[in-house]
Amino acid sequence: MEFFENKIRPVLAQHCYKCHSTQSKKLKAELYLDNRERALQGGESGPSIIPGKADSSLLYRAVLYKEESLEMPPTRKLPDAVIADFKRWIDMGAPWPKSNEPQVAEKQGIDFEKYRKEHWSLKPIQNPAPPEVGDGAWPRNPIDQFVLARLEEAGMKPSPEADRRALIRRAYFDLVGLPPTPEAVTAFVAGDTSWDHIIEELLASPQYGERWARHWMDVARYSDGLGGFLDNRGLPNAWQYRDFVVNAFNDDVPFDQFVRWQIAGELTPNAPLSARAGTGFFAVGPTYNGDGGDAEATAAARAETLSDRVDTFSRAFLGLTVACARCHDHKFDPVSIKDYYAIAGVFNNTSIADKPLVADEVVTAYNEHQNKIKNFDNQIKQLNDKVKKEKREITDEEKKQRDDWTRERDALRKSAPPKYATAHGLRENGSNNMHVAIRGDLRKKGEEVPRRFLEVISRDKSFSKESGLLQLAESVVARDNPLTSRVLVNRIWQWHFGRAIVRTPSNFGVIGEKPTHPLLLDWLATNFMDNSWSIKDLHRLIMKSATYRMSSRHIAANFDRDGDNRLIWRMNPRRVEVESWRDSLLSATGELDLKLGGAPTNEILNSPRRSVYATISRNGDRISSDPFFRLFDFPAPRSTSAKRTTSTVPQQYLFIMNSPFFQKRAGALAKRLAREGKTNEARIDRAYQLLFNRPPSTDERDTGLAFLSQANTEAGWNQYAQALLGSEEFRYIE
Repeated sequence: MEFFENKIRPVLAQHCYKCHSTQSKKLKAELYLDNRERALQGGESGPSIIPGKADSSLLYRAVLYKEESLEMPPTRKLPDAVIADFKRWIDMGAPWPKSNEPQVAEKQGIDFEKYRKEHWSLKPIQNPAPPEVGDGAWPRNPIDQFVLARLEEAGMKPSPEADRRALIRRAYFDLVGLPPTPEAVTAFVAGDTSWDHIIEELLASPQYGERWARHWMDVARYSDGLGGFLDNRGLPNAWQYRDFVVNAFNDDVPFDQFVRWQIAGELTPNAPLSARAGTGFFAVGPTYNGDGGDAEATAAARAETLSDRVDTFSRAFLGLTVACARCHDHKFDPVSIKDYYAIAGVFNNTSIADKPLVADEVVTAYNEHQNKIKNFDNQIKQLNDKVKKEKREITDEEKKQRDDWTRERDALRKSAPPKYATAHGLRENGSNNMHVAIRGDLRKKGEEVPRRFLEVISRDKSFSKESGLLQLAESVVARDNPLTSRVLVNRIWQWHFGRAIVRTPSNFGVIGEKPTHPLLLDWLATNFMDNSWSIKDLHRLIMKSATYRMSSRHIAANFDRDGDNRLIWRMNPRRVEVESWRDSLLSATGELDLKLGGAPTNEILNSPRRSVYATISRNGDRISSDPFFRLFDFPAPRSTSAKRTTSTVPQQYLFIMNSPFFQKRAGALAKRLAREGKTNEARIDRAYQLLFNRPPSTDERDTGLAFLSQANTEAGWNQYAQALLGSEEFRYIE
């Protein structure tokens, strides 16, 4: 539904409704495209849409412009990216509201007060008292009381605590995205280090910021540009935003401040220089250019850019799909078309700029030095041009003057300070309101809308300070905004447990899911704000709970009652993301380079650096490592990503068996084992400790020894190492 409202309906409204809607002065071909039922029924040529089969659908064939008698819209072919959206939409089943009849809310105005009182995510955040539970011995903190109360109500019991080996692996992968060393596991299992010590050690690790920045980069749809059609430019300094996020997590920047810096950057009072990289949150997304240079193409490109800004902003921070109101009042949520253009108006007063990450005096000194060089260049050029124009030889006096200028210029070049670092970000360039765009076409202006926050959340007056970015940021993190803290703690919960309390993390609207534990969600949100919006404190709270420490053991009786684990009766076993898996491979083989920050690499599969430092193209088809990441479920950064999918396809196992990257890791592991073990038995034991943080079973050891007795060669060891590295146990955490 979100995809339809964001990508399909605006195109239908702009290009099709004039001839194919209930509003058409003269309906053509008996075809309606403003109503799903009628669109499926089709017109004179038959059904226009066959859900799930784009290639067989007349609508898709028409926009392809490959059949002369079937070319729509008739004025010009749609951009390739839009055509691709239509194919994707039809192939996913052509989701569309059952009826396109205007809702009562549209005719009479949205009843915002009703939504504030009745929809769970728009009600004020409560601070509920933890409930009483029957088993008073199990809870370690209030989180457990909320979880256990639901379980007891359903007649269920939580899983027992995980063993210490599983716990330390879980903590390491959760907080730093890497496996623990065998030595750390041994100490923890023996009781020489405590659970609290493990948590604090990992939170203090520089690798913590890398791990959690990657989570946020999914939400920010981070890429290094290279988006293809209408937006194929690279973003060479996008990595500055990535490093800004890494440092913010490592420094435990309060989340409300983190939000301010990403929306308003250096406009935030007392902002550090690094905050100039914060609005990279928007700048690393697409900025479209018209493909034809005409007014329609230019307006369409600007509309798509604004839609991306509004969509990313609202889904990331508020959990609402505000961009669905681009052409009409939202079909499901209390978001009006005026709300959309009130927020789009803020971004319409901005442009992308390269922002210096140094003090202003450094910029001034650099520019003054460069200007001196340019002045000498200009003087030399003017003299040469004068001599050439007058068609004569240069005089001795002129030659001496030119040589002096050249020496001074060359000396300035040698002493020139290096170019200061810059980051892509938003720059204010206006303070104007926008008009409602009729049917999403910016050339067709409707009512002017003051810049302001969403009406259902805030009744504040319009934004009046320049672009409105800072006022927008303050509205997002206002204590009485019921969405921002709920959305963030829900995301943190998901990244710890694999599944969120609200299982549609970027949609807290009417068609999103309701929370499985609404009181727990509100208690966490309140506690989060009361503890200065500290994400590290939230980690401590979650990880010190008995809920987090549960095993992933299968309990048949619980599974029969709650197979989807909505009541949280066990930890969800899950496969690690592709970045952590690749980094773990390099960690196990002893190749991993833990250098922090810096420019990305296009050749990450040939680099020892962590995966977070890979160059990422927006369409996933421009960098040599793009197919690798896509194969293992890396999200497409064309739009904000709420959660990752987990697929299991044969190509993944073929990669493990045949790729040069994997074969090199196997060779490196075999060499490490040869260095660190004198006998085959010792090497096998070491391999299991490095990869699985446990000793091998008798059967596993015997199997390895039997294989190596027949192939105790370099090739045999490489095969054995590859089999272990490719095992499912290495890719999963319990």
